[in-house]
Amino acid sequence: MVNLRKKIVKWLTFLLLFVFLTSCFLNYSNSGVPITWFPKQMVLELSENFQKLIKQRPCTCTHCISQSKVSSWFDQRFNQTMQPLLTASNAMMEEDTYQWWLRLQRERKPNNLSDIVKELFSLVPGNVDPVLDKRSVGCRRCAVVGNSGNLRASSYGSDIDSHDFVLRMNRAPTVGFEADVGSRTTHHLVYPESFRELGENVNMVLVPFKTTDLQWVISATTTGTITHTYVPVPPKIKVKQEKILIYHPAFIKYVFDNWLQGHGRYPSTGILSVIFSMHVCDEVDLYGFGADSKGNWHHYWENNPSAGAFRKTGVHDGDFESNVTTTLASINKIRIFKGR
Repeated sequence: MVNLRKKIVKWLTFLLLFVFLTSCFLNYSNSGVPITWFPKQMVLELSENFQKLIKQRPCTCTHCISQSKVSSWFDQRFNQTMQPLLTASNAMMEEDTYQWWLRLQRERKPNNLSDIVKELFSLVPGNVDPVLDKRSVGCRRCAVVGNSGNLRASSYGSDIDSHDFVLRMNRAPTVGFEADVGSRTTHHLVYPESFRELGENVNMVLVPFKTTDLQWVISATTTGTITHTYVPVPPKIKVKQEKILIYHPAFIKYVFDNWLQGHGRYPSTGILSVIFSMHVCDEVDLYGFGADSKGNWHHYWENNPSAGAFRKTGVHDGDFESNVTTTLASINKIRIFKGR
């Protein structure tokens, strides 16, 4: 028994040392944009990586998204190592990723990213699990709820609410539409210009398309000094700071490169939500994506003839994004509920 304990301690020590050295090498060998090391950061990262080693468990769903060798098309695109959330320990970006991100909305004079990130994570969680503790659940089911008018009279509400995670985006309301879109929301993806106030227990996932978006989070939870980006934005928000998560800019580029193959100028919030969910969930169901049965592109809460404008402007390639989700459904990686 004593010898067995000694062997266990020896192997645990070896694993800890290996993870520590690997972490140091990856962070210090990266030639990207430097991010200030925070107090206890290396200890936190070491602990995080070690926990992943000992907690890892297989998906118990009938069909698991991450299962390889089902489709070569999928395997060429899906990179399980990509972390969808920005944290204090993974905030350093490679130079080409950083420069690509700066060009998304042509920000001319961005402030120092290292300083912004340091201030940001002094206010919001900087040590959140980048895959939302996925492996603590054997089969996590996600509902990604888009904003299409095809949700009207769909009666999907109870089905949507039955999922472990329910992701919504931008200005999507639920009050008054519960029968069709559900009432639960666990994660709501927004950017400053699309923000709406959220329920008390909803996690806000900020999708930053520019450094100003990160600064807006700081401002909106403290001084309220940022009131305008390229349009007016809410100066203050009521979201609890511990409920604010940050979508990783490198993950946006991953979606653009791997999944959209460079189509459009940058990904829409919709496709970003879909790929995000594929990395944090084991089963993904899509609701409210695409046109309605009459071919109309409008939001379920309004009659907006210009709702599909981004399909034509080149900012987002809606048709290509739709092809991606359709292909994912055809190989049983996701399910799409088309509504009315």
